[in-house]
Amino acid sequence: MRPVTSGRLLVPLYVHPGEGPEAWEALLREAPRLHAVVLNAADGPGDRPDPAFRAAAGRLRAAGVALLGYVDTGYGRRRTRAVVADVRRHRRWYEVDGVFLDQVPVHAAHLPRYRRLVLAAKVLGARSAVLNPGTHPDPGYAELADVLVTFEGTWEDYRRARVPAWTADHPPQRFCHLVHAVPEGRAHEVARTAALRGAGVHCAVPGTGANPWRSAPPPAGAQEVREHERGGTR
Repeated sequence: MRPVTSGRLLVPLYVHPGEGPEAWEALLREAPRLHAVVLNAADGPGDRPDPAFRAAAGRLRAAGVALLGYVDTGYGRRRTRAVVADVRRHRRWYEVDGVFLDQVPVHAAHLPRYRRLVLAAKVLGARSAVLNPGTHPDPGYAELADVLVTFEGTWEDYRRARVPAWTADHPPQRFCHLVHAVPEGRAHEVARTAALRGAGVHCAVPGTGANPWRSAPPPAGAQEVREHERGGTR
């Protein structure tokens, strides 16, 4: 197993490989740009291994892409035993490198619980824990997560978003911005904005609706390639 290394795109692709094979193939073509891909078979690992997901995961792994298992934590309300069981299934069935803990609360009162969840995941072999409150939480969450998702929302909301001063105390690779409903040709603006706001990891997809994460990020254009080679700007 390998750790989740620094990169550009953390992609939550929430579509079955049988329903959206073109999106999975797009990820394979963009493998060098990927920080990690989040596997989400059924709002988690599901009740049994999915052969199509196993195959898709295997192809990404062979291409050198790190994999994260999606786990819903219910904003701190889901039982610890259920969360840990999902982590174990992801590791056993899909050989994920780490976990993506979703629906994380923002208040400091929940920090002890999430400290235990991250520790449990790592005891089970997860090399990386990504926490997703989808906004800026109490700064203590940045101490628990290997990567903290501090924005998840639409392009229009992202353009107006603000970044609290405490984020400057951490390196950019510790923060991720997930942006959907991105207009055609604007993905490079998300990349540039994320860098300027101190987030070294991001994702920009065109998807909208109840599940905007059914689509893969667009391929890198010439401008994005140049910015990637320069390492972005702060």
